[in-house]
Amino acid sequence: MGPSPSFEAISRRLISLSSSTSSIRTHHINTLRISRTTSPKRHFTQNLLRPLQIYRSTSTDPYINLSIEHHLLQRSHPDSTILFLYTNRPCIVIGRNQSPWLEVNLRALADGLPPSDSKPNNYAQPISLVRRRSGGGAVFHDHGNANWSVICPPAIFTRDLHADMVARALRERLGVPTARVNGRHDIVIDVDVDGTDAHATKTFKISGSAYKLTRTRALHHGTCLLSSPNLSRVGKLLRSPAEGFIKARGVESVRSPIRNVGIKGDEFAEAVLAEFRAMYGGGDISHDGEVVVTEEQALANNDVVSGVRELASADWVFGQTPLFTFSTEPTEEDPRPRPDVGYKLREGFRAHLVARHGEIQSVNIRGFSGTEASATVDADTPALTSALVNQRLHHTTDWRRTLEEATRAPVDPNVGEFLNEMFGIRPSVDGKNASVAQMVEQIISDTPLGKFLAQKQPQE
Repeated sequence: MGPSPSFEAISRRLISLSSSTSSIRTHHINTLRISRTTSPKRHFTQNLLRPLQIYRSTSTDPYINLSIEHHLLQRSHPDSTILFLYTNRPCIVIGRNQSPWLEVNLRALADGLPPSDSKPNNYAQPISLVRRRSGGGAVFHDHGNANWSVICPPAIFTRDLHADMVARALRERLGVPTARVNGRHDIVIDVDVDGTDAHATKTFKISGSAYKLTRTRALHHGTCLLSSPNLSRVGKLLRSPAEGFIKARGVESVRSPIRNVGIKGDEFAEAVLAEFRAMYGGGDISHDGEVVVTEEQALANNDVVSGVRELASADWVFGQTPLFTFSTEPTEEDPRPRPDVGYKLREGFRAHLVARHGEIQSVNIRGFSGTEASATVDADTPALTSALVNQRLHHTTDWRRTLEEATRAPVDPNVGEFLNEMFGIRPSVDGKNASVAQMVEQIISDTPLGKFLAQKQPQE
């Protein structure tokens, strides 16, 4: 069967784009395979002018992989088309316009995952929190999840074009016959729910997508659940206890039933590579057309390091959060009934807080005093406002202490613990609390990347 009309249109457009730029070679990919023995000083992106490029990262660090991707987006020729494949260690990746306080159970994230079967010990596996530069919703990554990214000219971009490419790879090369792209541009599969009746099926999401469009480039990246051992934990990690109290601007995630495909990572990568070659380069493009990027090579690139520093900073992870309102009572803008949180709070307790870019814009908290005798003190809104407005929410370490210092009144411990849970602050260890910013920074500092960043001074 010949290529579909959309393929022909794409091919004509690529030929037109390529022929208009003498610096781009229009024949098949002939980039250099870079091995671990290659000097890290040699940049891995020496072929950014080529019309078609394929990169695979051996790093599993999400900050590094997203920064490699951003480097390719910014530095590649505007008429080129790029495929980038990678796998991340356990992390939660939120969209550019999302609130971590709404999308993520920050306490569960701090608790980590159970020790790995391959590395049994008494330590939980850490989970990183990452804010990507593209839009879309929150997703969980681990070693059983593959990530794919296509960067292309905006003229050929559609939201389904490369999702269809991955779905074809699953259907035609990996034996997943029901894989398809749905109306939300996700890749889904149909599964026989009882194993006997072919008509009793349920649809599961296996791949979500996000996009970043610039004047000269279009980025479409997605995930694919292959063999994650943590599917049963994803729901808890991506469900904030403050969800029923927060109304946010920006993008809220849409939950869907998820499922593993049951395919090995290498098999998935080979199938997607083959489909990309068939779609853009013909069958004569060999594996010699791939660039394998090691972590060492990536961190020898100043653009990548600058990108990593930005993504790994608390000012980016939390400080880019759009405006949101936290309220324990229904409001005109958010009339939803509030959930029962299980805390024994005083009947008169009320909390209303507005934050933008992680900074408190306004706050009104009442009924938090620990004794009836001091009940009038917590009505001192000007003192509370003066103490908390313009403070960074992600730097708060303990709400009970914060309220006591602001009003010089005893605070009901239940109020302090309730607000701590809502905003992701873990119970104190040895009498010490850590802010969510400190939590994220500590997880990074314990990784090889964290040690690298501590040793390498930022460039002026």
